[in-house]
Amino acid sequence: MMNKVLEQIKNFADQAHGTQQRKFTAERYIVHPIRVMEICREYTSELPVLAAALLHDVLEDTPVTEQMIQEFLLTVLSPADTGKTMQLVIDLTDVYVKNSYPHWKRRKRKEHECLRMEKTCADAQTIKYADILDNGMEIMLQETDFAEVYLRESRQLLKHIPKGHPQLYARVLAAIHP
Repeated sequence: MMNKVLEQIKNFADQAHGTQQRKFTAERYIVHPIRVMEICREYTSELPVLAAALLHDVLEDTPVTEQMIQEFLLTVLSPADTGKTMQLVIDLTDVYVKNSYPHWKRRKRKEHECLRMEKTCADAQTIKYADILDNGMEIMLQETDFAEVYLRESRQLLKHIPKGHPQLYARVLAAIHP
């Protein structure tokens, strides 16, 4: 059960993702951010963390801008909570993407993301654990060649981001290790 503020943030994220669907299922995209937020809520009740979990893919996967998110958040959160939520969303948004680095191979882009994520705060890393856990479970069910790539990349990333919630870190490591 989501409180009113989280419900509003979920609706904003849902509208931002529009008609997008999950890559490996026919589900609407919003099911993933909701699951990520629910995983995070098992370990924290901090509103900016839960809000950022719902919004973690908006900048990366939609035309919605930082300014648009911030303007919306200021209508439902305090300025301090808005600032923290925005920083988490920005920290969780991949920088080394194919569109920006078209001449880099995937492995090089992912290596640079590991180094970038290493510098993020514990809360951002906690959300990333939940993201990896949810994506990993979905991808592993598909038994595609991509599953092995994703799991290898996730294991590598986790070596660089040990600052998040320790129980969730242990949970995601156990879930994605062979």
